[in-house]
Amino acid sequence: MKQAEASYVWKDRKRIIFGLPWSFTRYMLTDEKLIIDQGFLSRSEDEIRLYRITDITLKRAFWERIFGLGTIHCCSGDKTSPEFDILHIKDSRCVKDMLSDMVEHKRLERRIGVRELLDDAESEEEFGDEHE
Repeated sequence: MKQAEASYVWKDRKRIIFGLPWSFTRYMLTDEKLIIDQGFLSRSEDEIRLYRITDITLKRAFWERIFGLGTIHCCSGDKTSPEFDILHIKDSRCVKDMLSDMVEHKRLERRIGVRELLDDAESEEEFGDEHE
């Protein structure tokens, strides 16, 4: 079942040469999660809950600045995607600020701090061997 277009806060594609969106990587942001959809014949979709994102960094290489692009590097408490990049997107500074604000809002809403995310990940690592 497809998610309604109206529920996306932001959507874009990874851009390639000259800033054109000719790639098979799509980024979609909802109120709750960031979705990274990759592939053409074989597709994979990764979903990261916003409250799990712990750090956001904007990187803009020289060629990205020329074409008005940027890359957002994120660290998260998610086991499957502890670090990921939102590659070569337009208006990267605005997207980073929007994502950062949404992450903070979700953390406050759930009353979760970064420390709880880190403590939770460490406790799972400590007890992971005992549960097996």
